[in-house]
Amino acid sequence: MNLKFLVLGATLLTAISVTAEEGVTVNLYPSKDAPTINKEIYGQFAEHLGTCIYGGIWVGENSPIPNTNGYRNDVLEAFRALHIPVLRWPGGCFADEYHWEDGIGPKENRPRMVNNNWGGTVEDNSFGTHEFFNLCEMLGIEPYLSGNVGSGTVEELANWIEYITAEDGPQAQLRKQNGREKPWHLKYLGVGNESWGCGGSFTPEYYADVYRRYQTYCRNFNGNKLYKIASGASDYDYNWTEVLMKKAANRMDGISLHYYTVAGWSGSKGAATKFSDEDYYWTLGKCLEIESVIKEHMRIMDKYDSKKRVGLMVDEWGTWWDEEPGTIKGHLYQQNTMRDAMVAALSLNIFHNLTERVKMANIAQIANVLQSMVLTKDKQMVLTPTYYVFKMYVPHQDATLIPLTLNTPYRMVRANRLVPTISATASQKDGIVTISLTNIDLTKPCEVEIPLKDIKFSKVSGEILTAADIHDYNDFGAPEKVTLKPFDKAKVSKDVLRLTLPAKSIVTISLH
Repeated sequence: MNLKFLVLGATLLTAISVTAEEGVTVNLYPSKDAPTINKEIYGQFAEHLGTCIYGGIWVGENSPIPNTNGYRNDVLEAFRALHIPVLRWPGGCFADEYHWEDGIGPKENRPRMVNNNWGGTVEDNSFGTHEFFNLCEMLGIEPYLSGNVGSGTVEELANWIEYITAEDGPQAQLRKQNGREKPWHLKYLGVGNESWGCGGSFTPEYYADVYRRYQTYCRNFNGNKLYKIASGASDYDYNWTEVLMKKAANRMDGISLHYYTVAGWSGSKGAATKFSDEDYYWTLGKCLEIESVIKEHMRIMDKYDSKKRVGLMVDEWGTWWDEEPGTIKGHLYQQNTMRDAMVAALSLNIFHNLTERVKMANIAQIANVLQSMVLTKDKQMVLTPTYYVFKMYVPHQDATLIPLTLNTPYRMVRANRLVPTISATASQKDGIVTISLTNIDLTKPCEVEIPLKDIKFSKVSGEILTAADIHDYNDFGAPEKVTLKPFDKAKVSKDVLRLTLPAKSIVTISLH
């Protein structure tokens, strides 16, 4: 089979012939001019959907589940280890039916509502503005607020911004009456969500005008500067990006993009834990297609913003499978296998290489929904394989990208997709070089060589995430079936790092 030379972090693509048995060589090209990997690429997303908020993050102060001011202690500890840079809330589709004044004041007086988007669940609004911003403050997370454009008024959104960020004035006085003297900091503001669909079914032309209107009244109070994000396209809708950039680019700081990895070939999304080898490889091909999708949106953005001032925010991404049998319809609870971990690693590698335009990414979602970090059930919590990918990739946050090239065998999958067997990314921060490698092959290990002649270090350490079976996952009866383990198989000889990358594995090497 003819194979290609895969270039990561560079623009050159050269055709060569190589066999898998020859192994893979990863060449690193450290440069002071390389871009910084925006830490916000490791952002999270928490929507009022299923048990993401209620039971996942928030249990209330009177819960028998150990908590701090109503937040689950076990979940707080797990989140701290990820160094979460930014958290998007309250949606999602929920955002454009959410009226913020329902979620402030004494909890016993807050009105209830029906969550029409997600299963018709009754929402009691006990988790609102104060609970969200206090959580972000506790964990050192930058809040990302999704504003209601679909069913809310301009005045409503303007008042919310004032309530959150103003030192004085009628909304600030209301905030103080509700127990918060000082304003919070708010940087990221989404002006609507999925405005082409659940956020209002707008045409791009109409939404562009609506966006211009709403953002006008979102003021900067007392030195707080908003980074205003327009509701962008769903995956392949390039016309949406074209129209918004043409009509409103000069009034936005960012534009969003949503892309989910779904099965898509059989009429259903497929099961999270039951899939064939062919399904597995096809899924990774669909995951990798996000790169070409992002690049096309970037090309359109470049027409109207050649200096790349406007950021592309991939603020919903990840796997989306059929809901687990026996769970509540509309709550989007799905298990999380080693396959999902592969999707996470491959996606993050792509975001790294496009970091000059991709300023943020928010995996969906942080707890109990879609490709989550944690799963909870009463007093129990488990960490998912995807959680461990985010944990082992923490050193890449705000690190300098190290461009690299590698040769890799490819696999042809359904729909004539070519899927590279080996993926890699590398960065440098505080004198430490971090190299992350992924082998998607289900049966074959791969010999990897990495020349290090331009890199100074004295110590090598590593971690590995793998499983006996690609279908393996963590559950409440087996919470550590898939977990991080030390990796000490990487050896250096004559300025070359050599290792055997096991089948279906993700390895991170640190050079200190």
